[in-house]
Amino acid sequence: MMASTYPLAGQVVGRVGFGAMQLPGPGVFGPPRDRDAALAVLRAAVDAGVNHIDTSQYYGPDIANELIRESLHPYPSDLVLVSKVGGKRDERGGWLAAQNPDELRSGVEENLASLRLDQVPVVNLRRIEGSVPLDEQLDAMVAMRDEGLIGGIGLSNVTVGEYRLARERTDLACVQNGFNLAMRDSADLVVECEGDGVAFVPFFPLGSAFSTTNPVLGAPEVLSVARRTGATPAQVALAWLLHLAPHVLLIPGTSSLEHLRENLAARSVDLDAEAMAELATVAPAPIRREA
Repeated sequence: MMASTYPLAGQVVGRVGFGAMQLPGPGVFGPPRDRDAALAVLRAAVDAGVNHIDTSQYYGPDIANELIRESLHPYPSDLVLVSKVGGKRDERGGWLAAQNPDELRSGVEENLASLRLDQVPVVNLRRIEGSVPLDEQLDAMVAMRDEGLIGGIGLSNVTVGEYRLARERTDLACVQNGFNLAMRDSADLVVECEGDGVAFVPFFPLGSAFSTTNPVLGAPEVLSVARRTGATPAQVALAWLLHLAPHVLLIPGTSSLEHLRENLAARSVDLDAEAMAELATVAPAPIRREA
């Protein structure tokens, strides 16, 4: 039987959470097209049992966090809010690096203010390779955890080597890398996290929101399994991730109540061995497990 929960930063969370990246306007910049709808989606997610929400101050900027605060504050006691630092936006919505230790601290402080929290339960360090030595960044993250500004430290966009270095330095709450049926570059990291008991949180679980074509939802294998199981292609893609391993936590995002319900229903989609074998052929790099 597929596990429905997994530990995250000392809390037990449902394996299907919610990602707030799609709540701001186009390009994750500016106000949402429909503010009331965005607020309704957040409330509906929590009402449906979601207790893991992923966000960042630079989504908007500030917009995603403000929507979370307006709709959910004071927060339920079991809600784990996960934010990230390491980036910022320019006045036109461009994505910029903010990797220096002082920028990481500013990012945490901005998240605390916009979410109206004394401590962010988990903060992911979003790595941009070649910018700042990881050791210096980890020093800053550990210091903020020791000060009580953050509860747990996560990593995002990291290699296996960076993950191992960080694990030698400190406990980790989670790792967040891009991973889906058609993009499996982090397959080895998924396995390594499982062995260490660290949650793996794939971003773009349904394919990139910034691509004009979607190699996940349009894959013939996904469409075939969807027809056979009576599920939607999105539900098949999410269920595949849930079936990989119990430490995989999902954060599909949407600004639509209909899509929210569709995503949450993936929890009940059962994929048999035949379906998993067929889906494994979507990309040439399947999960590899060491004996």
